[in-house]
Amino acid sequence: MTGYKLPAPTQRPALAPSTVYTVASGDLRPSANVTCWPAQQQLETAFAAAVTDLGWAVQRAHAFEPDKGHGFIDSQRYGIEVFKTIPVDAPLVVVDAVWQYSHHVLAGLRSHRGPILVVANWSGEFPGLVGLLNLSASMTKASVAHSTLWSADFTDKWARDGLRTWLETGALRHDESHVRDLPALDAAAPEVELGVALARQLRDDKAVIGVFDEGCMGMYNAIFDDELLNPLGIYKERLSQSALVAEMGRVGDDEAKAAREWLDQRGLTFHFGTDEATELTEAQVTSQLKMYIAALRISDDFGLDAVGIQYQQGLKDTVPASDLAEGLLNNAERPPVRSRDDVRELYAGAPLPHFNEVDEGVAVDALVTNRIWTAMGFEPETTLHDIRWGDDYDGEFVWVFEISGSVPAAHNGGYQNSYSMRQPPMYFPLGGGTLSGVSKPGHIVWSRVFIAEGALHVDIGLGHVVSLPAEETQRRLDATTPQWPIMHAVLHGVGRDQLMARHKANHVQVAYAPSAEGAGRALLAKAALFRELGLAVHLCGDVSL
Repeated sequence: MTGYKLPAPTQRPALAPSTVYTVASGDLRPSANVTCWPAQQQLETAFAAAVTDLGWAVQRAHAFEPDKGHGFIDSQRYGIEVFKTIPVDAPLVVVDAVWQYSHHVLAGLRSHRGPILVVANWSGEFPGLVGLLNLSASMTKASVAHSTLWSADFTDKWARDGLRTWLETGALRHDESHVRDLPALDAAAPEVELGVALARQLRDDKAVIGVFDEGCMGMYNAIFDDELLNPLGIYKERLSQSALVAEMGRVGDDEAKAAREWLDQRGLTFHFGTDEATELTEAQVTSQLKMYIAALRISDDFGLDAVGIQYQQGLKDTVPASDLAEGLLNNAERPPVRSRDDVRELYAGAPLPHFNEVDEGVAVDALVTNRIWTAMGFEPETTLHDIRWGDDYDGEFVWVFEISGSVPAAHNGGYQNSYSMRQPPMYFPLGGGTLSGVSKPGHIVWSRVFIAEGALHVDIGLGHVVSLPAEETQRRLDATTPQWPIMHAVLHGVGRDQLMARHKANHVQVAYAPSAEGAGRALLAKAALFRELGLAVHLCGDVSL
């Protein structure tokens, strides 16, 4: 005997028979958790009713907290403590009606040995579907086995059958027949030659992406280790958002005014008010334009090929939103910014790809998309969107793709078709404007770079953007977040539930092509580039090479 005092093992409760344990991962921002709590309660009630009807009981693993005004797990430490109260082999369900921070529950999910299910409500009002996709992608990266399921209210047969299957077997598989691995390519095809040449150039010459603080909003799936990025020829420049604020302080009011006048001349509409707490103000936009100028100057200092601003943590309590700056950076035509010595225009005539929310999967995708589209003579603007929600219209399923920032004016048909609205106070206490609009109709290539089994993969497919009547567009905006830019996207050969089952991110990358034929050629070049870089390439839906 050593005489050392050994810690007592953690005591977990015994597993109750035919019982499902539930947890609810929430936001880090108290205002979001309080606002979204009624929607979470509604989903949990509907889900519990479905479980009960199938002969099982539901035990919520953590209580509503009156002092907080909600019952979400709102920190990583709290999540760790909650999981200590759950039998390690219990059937476990993460119920998501809202955006959630995956790291709040990931520690517990990594060590849980029972079957895991993530469920969300099919609704655009609060981004539960976005939260489900993010958590599923994060668990995929972490190699945590799990299943997913979604429903408007869990009364429909499809959801009930899926839930029954999971309860009985501990697993649920969805149809992913739309996915196939990239076949052998014709090395002599011009697009294949282009993709391979650009991949080799990237590996040889290398690129630097600027990361203004990593790990935004619990998106574990969006952090790509250097060991995965460096073999592609991509390296991180790790930057602090405090440096961005400091640089903003060096930007003159006259420079911000010149940028504003440039935007006014090109027709960007600002929806101004006077109440700083709830409305967009001139002072907020001035700050945002200083951020735009500061981001370009810091990017020039470090020779960046793409840049990502985290914003949602830290900066949200310091300066107005980054979204207007992000959209400007992603557009080829934008207010000119000079170097500090006034000798050069920075990144003249081209986008500086910005990866919103420091999603490094987007960074890889945006970087290579910009280079392929530029080489092919296509408009190089590209952006991510949240896969927010969708609904049938006129015989086809039309997705609502939305993101608070990053959308370039070119995707809306120009600045004259774009506008800026104050960000919702629930998420953005200091305000700031969007770069919003309705994405123009046309042909797109969509994709997502993700991590699975310790390696980089990419899903890629074709689609088109439709023009919907104004009243239908407004209905969709009102059903989601009306301040944000929206894309009405139709994905070719990919059903609603197929995308939800397969997609390993809350974000999807999109870029326009001038025609359906051009989109096919761009997809081929992109697939060839990714394969040459060593990614596992998966074609999704109707793609003919």
